[in-house]
Amino acid sequence: MMIGRALTIAGSDSGGGAGVQADLKTFSAFGVYGMSVITSVTAQNTVKVHGIAGLEPQFVGLQFEAVLTDIGIDGVKTGMLYDAGIVQTVASKLRQNSIPHVIVDPVMVAKGGDQLLEASAVEIFKREMIPVSTLVTPNIPEAELLAGIPIRTEEDIQDAAIKIMDMGGRAVLIKGGHSQGNHAVDILFDGTTFTKFASERINSRNTHGTGCTYSAAILSNLIQGHSMIEAVRISKSFITEAIRYAFSLGKGHGPLNHFVDIQSIQQNP
Repeated sequence: MMIGRALTIAGSDSGGGAGVQADLKTFSAFGVYGMSVITSVTAQNTVKVHGIAGLEPQFVGLQFEAVLTDIGIDGVKTGMLYDAGIVQTVASKLRQNSIPHVIVDPVMVAKGGDQLLEASAVEIFKREMIPVSTLVTPNIPEAELLAGIPIRTEEDIQDAAIKIMDMGGRAVLIKGGHSQGNHAVDILFDGTTFTKFASERINSRNTHGTGCTYSAAILSNLIQGHSMIEAVRISKSFITEAIRYAFSLGKGHGPLNHFVDIQSIQQNP
């Protein structure tokens, strides 16, 4: 029996709600085999990031090669890359190897406001990572930083998507979780068409790891053969329910329920 092989290249979250831990839970929920390349280790909980220790870029590359040369990779998602050296190493590995699906989640700032990508690495990230991506998945603050424009309206979102696509990517999904209104609206741009994905906005503080989980879900669905639009649609529904049935753990932004599909079926037959 063949199983899809998904690799996350991201930071470790000691609180278990985001980063590599969230990605591996999501891969499991969707029935793909998860592997990891850890870029950095955080001392983190639901309230704040207490500290970050980045790994040596060479060791990040060694992890990638160890996985690739033995198990193989059907798709990659990147999360927190932390510094310029790691960005360049990861981009180089992705350029050198033909990976069918590469989801780039530009993790730059934590929920509590802590910087997760060094300021000096942002321009390098734009130049190196976006061109190797199948899909880039920024939230609105990240899209503003990447595109260099303020985003207030849907037209602004479309303008930002065009600017990000001009950097060399194949598609961009700008997530609307930071916007206002009763619905969270995400906009996918494939270079030609804008597609909207709207869902009920769940009023919950337990949203730690939503971006990581969303991008990991999209990758899982692409590996399983879904089109980009269908992969985003399924993942959007998944993330909405994962927030709806999230766990109230900790004193800050609690984690999602990554296995909500089972719980949702049980509660809503």
